[in-house]
Amino acid sequence: MVGITNEERAAVAHVATAPMLAQVEAWAAINSGTRNLSGLAQMADRLVAAFSILPGNIALVAGDTAQSVGADGSVTVLDHGKHLHLVVRPDAPVQILLTGHMDTVYPVDHAFQTLTTLPDRTLNGPGVADMKSGLAVMLAALSAVEASPLAPRIGYEVVINSDEETGSFSSSALIARAARGKIAALTYEPALPDGTLAGARGGTGNFSIVVTGKSAHAGRNPDEGRNAIVAASDLAVRLFALRSPTLAVNPARIDGGGPNNVVPDHAVLRINFRPADHAEITRAQAALDRITAEVAAAHDVFIAVHGSFNRPPKPIDPGAAKLFTLVKECGADLGLDIAWRATGGVCDGNTIAACGVPVVDTMGARGGAIHSPDEFLIVESLPERAALSALTILRIAQRGAL
Repeated sequence: MVGITNEERAAVAHVATAPMLAQVEAWAAINSGTRNLSGLAQMADRLVAAFSILPGNIALVAGDTAQSVGADGSVTVLDHGKHLHLVVRPDAPVQILLTGHMDTVYPVDHAFQTLTTLPDRTLNGPGVADMKSGLAVMLAALSAVEASPLAPRIGYEVVINSDEETGSFSSSALIARAARGKIAALTYEPALPDGTLAGARGGTGNFSIVVTGKSAHAGRNPDEGRNAIVAASDLAVRLFALRSPTLAVNPARIDGGGPNNVVPDHAVLRINFRPADHAEITRAQAALDRITAEVAAAHDVFIAVHGSFNRPPKPIDPGAAKLFTLVKECGADLGLDIAWRATGGVCDGNTIAACGVPVVDTMGARGGAIHSPDEFLIVESLPERAALSALTILRIAQRGAL
């Protein structure tokens, strides 16, 4: 380690004593799929116990309501797990935000439920990279900060939500409120196996479009029917034509239909948009409104659109560039070569950036194959990444600016 002070060196030594691997193993053994409310409640209680070693006020809070559109077009209110919210020294001169998520993509009945140490000494298991290890890294870094004489200079909020994997519809407002007045933010999604961070991110919009037609006998009086499947298909083809180098469009599924001898009167089109910039959101939204009206008129059906562009694009603006540079400098002093690149994925970093707060959103451990039974954690990266976070936070505290 070069270029670091004795105080910073002490913080690096402190993170090496944190029980991160044991925490990852214990937390990953709990199924906390987004819809597994009992598992999320268990996970939330474990996290409250773990994060209670930090000062400040900690609570489990309910988020906003979110809706789901069923295959039959019915709209229901989804239940969500609670979100952990910790506030430490809100009157300190320097304020930052740290976020993570406790949910995984693996439902309670998924076959991938166990942990295995692989021959290369990586850890395979559900959520070990995304992001039970990130939570352990965050806690270790904050514990090191609290042990530093610089701690009084920095205040922070921690939000660990329970619905990130499904879009953070319940928690986005909480995250946005926590971002207010912050000089910077760190989010603990996993870094790539080689340590590369996510830089610029595109946005995303998910829509469920319900088409209501009119049923009729497919042989006796088909012209009296209004085929919802045909209308939904036409809608999918027209929307797919909007794609461009800066807008991906994925019609993912059409629900509906029935017996071959009945003109279907119902369909639900599921479609995802990935805009690279805000201009594409504007273009896509206007086109969605126009094409929906055109298809409804052409097929004499009723169309209801549910959904939104819930995560805006995250560019590398000047503030984000300064934060990335700081992280790179901290990495260099720890002997780490920190690089970043653009990615098509989205996360809560998109929401934070939209609030005007610089964010690096892949401060978690190194790992890969996330969202699959091959998911793995590079165990040796736990103290490495915790040290990187602790050093970054302490230097923000020292400078009082990026």
